[in-house]
Amino acid sequence: MGTEAAQGRARLEVALDSRLPELLAEVRDLLADGMPEYAAFLDHNPRGMREAAELFIHRLLDMAEHGRSVSRDDHLEGAQTIQLVFEQIGRRQWQAGEDLTRLLTAYQLGARTAWRHVSDTALALEVRPDVLAALAEAVFDFINQLSSASARGYVLEQREDASARERSREELAELLLSDRSSMNAIREAAARANWPLPETGAVVLVDATTDVARRVLSHVDAGSLPVRHEQLSGAIVPDPGPSSRRDQLRRALRGTNAVVGHTVPLEYLPRSVAIAQIAVRLKQQGILADDPVFVDEHLDTIIVHRDERLVGFLRDQLLAPLDDLPAGARARLIETLSAWLRHMGDRTAIAEELHIHPQTVRYRVAQLRERFGDQLDSPRSRARLFLALVWPVR
Repeated sequence: MGTEAAQGRARLEVALDSRLPELLAEVRDLLADGMPEYAAFLDHNPRGMREAAELFIHRLLDMAEHGRSVSRDDHLEGAQTIQLVFEQIGRRQWQAGEDLTRLLTAYQLGARTAWRHVSDTALALEVRPDVLAALAEAVFDFINQLSSASARGYVLEQREDASARERSREELAELLLSDRSSMNAIREAAARANWPLPETGAVVLVDATTDVARRVLSHVDAGSLPVRHEQLSGAIVPDPGPSSRRDQLRRALRGTNAVVGHTVPLEYLPRSVAIAQIAVRLKQQGILADDPVFVDEHLDTIIVHRDERLVGFLRDQLLAPLDDLPAGARARLIETLSAWLRHMGDRTAIAEELHIHPQTVRYRVAQLRERFGDQLDSPRSRARLFLALVWPVR
């Protein structure tokens, strides 16, 4: 830079510095009408704003002198500081729950005010037209940089906040499904996750090995908690008890092959999820066919099938009187006995179901009575036979 140019820059910098109080006051008054919180920020931070404005003037003159490339040189004095400060402003905007657009609008208002003061000062000092043009470009290029820095901070804080909230919600779901969690720990976790604790809840589960697991949360309301429990995924749905909520869930989850646990107080959710897991297994086996399955509509089937080995043992024990028969004959008598239990001995109904003559039904029932004796007349024995024979074919 030549001596004359250096002197010209020095005069312009001094003149602009002298106008900073007036510039800041004008910006403050303009903000007071539509954005009072920003005006208050200027009032409460006069020294910091004066230092920032001085840095702005110095940076502006650098950009006007050296061109736009200087705006991307992080090694220049103050460049990183400015970027970090305005990125932090964007972060605070998100933390305060404010819209980014309002902040960027305030920047543009400040830019127009700054340019008016800069241009008035430059014209009074009779700077060359090319210098004036460079100053104009520098003002708005610089404001764009500040806007970009704040927008980047806003988005980063938004992402980090969303990630932290999601982790808190997952941790809360784990506590709710653990039978070792205290209500104090659950309340503290709910506060961190910003999740109002409901009176009751239900667990929605899907098979984690299917694509449905990645989509199921989009089918339930935003107030649900994500669940990743052992090999299952899904959600904890708050207060799903009313019939209208059940209908809503039924519509939202149709086609997902989900299982909806029964509605219970929160402290019983660990037991509820264990039952829902049994229902998931039964659905995979084709025993439960609803879509979605509501556990409380199938508690009888779930109770019977919670341990298949026990049902098998019971069946083997009760059907022992038929063990000496050939396989075909044994199968026909078991089929007849199952129908006899379902239709409470009505031969016509049994014959229609099995597509055989009523006389054949009579003959087979006589064979069953010969082998089972008084068991067919005992309410308890009939109940046990019904449990062993009729439920597995549902």
